[in-house]
Amino acid sequence: MKIKSILVKSIAVAAMSVTGLVVANNAGSQTAQAAIVQNDAHVVTVNYVSDNSITVYNNYENPVATGQTLASNTSWKVIKTAYDSKGHKWYDLGKNQWIRAEYVTAGYVAANNATAKSTTTVSQAPAAQTQTQTQSQAATTQTAATTSAKSYTSNATGSEASAKAWIAARESGGSYSASNGQYVGKYQLSASYLNGDYSAANQERVADQYVQSRYGSWTAAKAFWQANGWY
Repeated sequence: MKIKSILVKSIAVAAMSVTGLVVANNAGSQTAQAAIVQNDAHVVTVNYVSDNSITVYNNYENPVATGQTLASNTSWKVIKTAYDSKGHKWYDLGKNQWIRAEYVTAGYVAANNATAKSTTTVSQAPAAQTQTQTQSQAATTQTAATTSAKSYTSNATGSEASAKAWIAARESGGSYSASNGQYVGKYQLSASYLNGDYSAANQERVADQYVQSRYGSWTAAKAFWQANGWY
């Protein structure tokens, strides 16, 4: 997965799984068309790069930096896989937030907060792997989750509040102390994304931030959940 460059021949192979556009290997000019192909990763982790973060772009064909960055050793859900006309592989993290595949590795790797800067502005997604949580970790989560949510008040009202409650019901049954491997609490957020604070207040705050950044609204997140089984 640590790809430095991809030859046109590699793109021709990828054309077997094209989902939208067609990748073409032109025998005469040795050029290829940009194309979205069958997604080959559900979660990727940013490699440890020299400046401790990688750039997010608005698309893969004519990429322009969005001003967002992803810190080293953080993991992200992948929505699409694509190749540009030069053979470079890209991943879409959702809402047209594209990153170069050469800077990431497929799969989840626990975040290393000691070496990663807090420069990430795209919402970090819960990774796809499930890990066994020890009894002591579960006890810690249970204790922290009993903290009152009064210190944080969500702005979600009406249909937004309804959609938020709908997701919580399906993710955890509405329980702040629910746990499933690395997924924690009412909204089953990544433990690393909660930064060790499993309190109800922080769960509510982070869930709102995550949904606003990634989907724009809880109703949009609900629609995505209904279509994909996760958000």
